[in-house]
Amino acid sequence: MPLEEIEILSPSQIRRTLTRLASQIVEKSGDLSKLVLLGIYTRGVPLAEKLADQIEVLEGVKVAIGALDITFYRDDFDTIGVRTPAKTDIPFDLSGKTVVLVDDVIYKGRTIRAALDAVIDHGRPEVIRLAVLVDRGHREVPIHPDFTGKKLPTAKEERVKVYLQDIDGRDGVELIKG
Repeated sequence: MPLEEIEILSPSQIRRTLTRLASQIVEKSGDLSKLVLLGIYTRGVPLAEKLADQIEVLEGVKVAIGALDITFYRDDFDTIGVRTPAKTDIPFDLSGKTVVLVDDVIYKGRTIRAALDAVIDHGRPEVIRLAVLVDRGHREVPIHPDFTGKKLPTAKEERVKVYLQDIDGRDGVELIKG
């Protein structure tokens, strides 16, 4: 059976979704001087950068951005295979900050569980929140995003693929069936 790729978000829809997410983050965060965005490799990092850019447009405030690699915090090495870790880059103290973890897709919740462990190893934030572009359901751990771009109920055999200009040469979100 051939793969069927269905467009879920176009480039313009992604842009509008990120503007909405940035607005929601601003509204819920209060003191923006305490706000930091941590993108989870791979696609969470450019998403965090885009959200920070949008927050600067909306509020005139430059938000600190970091990049989080969770390779050694994962519990699924048997299924993901060998990976070369990226470099965690958190050039600021997390203590007392409002940290928003940013990722492209939340599925089972295990990536975010690993990210929480990684964040705690780098400091003690006042609060940790989660922003995702797509929530496809099927949690295996009790983790729920605070900010969601698109809820997309999926079947377990389906996949969601996020494409970002910085990594893939185009923006888009597709549901892949088959």
